[in-house]
Amino acid sequence: MQTPFIFGKTVSGDAFTDRENETAKLVSNFRYGVNTFIVSPRRWGKTSLVKKAKTQAECEKLKIVYVDVHQCRCAEDFCERFASAVLTQTSNKMEEWLENAKSFLSRISLGINASADMSGELSLKLQYFPRENSMEDLLQLPEKIATKKKIRVIVCIDEFQQIGKYQDSLAFQTMLRSVWQHHELTSYCLFGSRKHMMESLFDDTSKPFYKFGDIIYLQRIPVNYWIQYITARFSEAKKTITDEQAEWIVDKVDGNSSYVQQLSWYVFQRTESAVTEDILDAAQNELVDQCREVFESKTENLTVGQMGFLRAVADGVHEGFSSSKIIETYRLNSSANVAVIRKALIDKDLVIEENKLIKLSDPVMGIWLRHEF
Repeated sequence: MQTPFIFGKTVSGDAFTDRENETAKLVSNFRYGVNTFIVSPRRWGKTSLVKKAKTQAECEKLKIVYVDVHQCRCAEDFCERFASAVLTQTSNKMEEWLENAKSFLSRISLGINASADMSGELSLKLQYFPRENSMEDLLQLPEKIATKKKIRVIVCIDEFQQIGKYQDSLAFQTMLRSVWQHHELTSYCLFGSRKHMMESLFDDTSKPFYKFGDIIYLQRIPVNYWIQYITARFSEAKKTITDEQAEWIVDKVDGNSSYVQQLSWYVFQRTESAVTEDILDAAQNELVDQCREVFESKTENLTVGQMGFLRAVADGVHEGFSSSKIIETYRLNSSANVAVIRKALIDKDLVIEENKLIKLSDPVMGIWLRHEF
């Protein structure tokens, strides 16, 4: 039996709620070859959105490649992962993968490891040995394949903000832009879970990716959609949850898509017939317990001022941190120190700025802070 609420992985089908406008826009961008940035805080459903648009837009003449570069620690890792994904996801057979690798990457010294996993699914891993212009050759691969096969290719790169951490990051960004901007049959969809890092890549006039393409800012899914979604799932299982209780779930996690699903599941598991206040409280406690070790790890080395700033946000302070009352209450030291703390916490991805207000990146951390401090 499939769980009525899905979290911890990409969602699809009936579990993918709302996002009609964003999906339609992204599908249109895919079909017309428009480069796209997708920006939102973590766990708002960016990856699910991209994969939903992929299923709608992909066809014989349009191949959509998905690449996750989260584990890539340098430019060489990025290019290996990029080329491997392009080769495998634009071809149907191992023989064709290998033929394309040898044909289009003949000038590069490569180690090619093709294998099948236990399910029989084939995979390909490239290892290349850097030399002059070799990375550019790997980055040209989707355009070469698109030209040969007379198709169009979209390359979707998840956790793209990782390139900002590479050694000589600016030089690598310049290389990517200089290669990709000349592609006529290939376009790119770039997205990631670190909102401020993604924005720094394309929103800075001095950065190579400034004005590289269209920007989709994901907004929270409206509460009324969530209420309909949650109550329908309970009703299908012959269980009862009121609109007010469903709204409570959404409000507790500030509309964070993944957490809405997770908290709903914890409530659903505990409910035999009808949801009660005790069930809601127990489910919330379980959610906090699931995240406790992560929160402790993220905050153990913070300064007194940084912890005070987080507690202020958890208590509902979203602006005016430099007021004497807030500085005194939360031990922020001085108004000058507030700006330093704010920047440090944004860099650590513990807080985000949304509509000029400061909020916690992880809304469940707010519940934990209020309970623990």
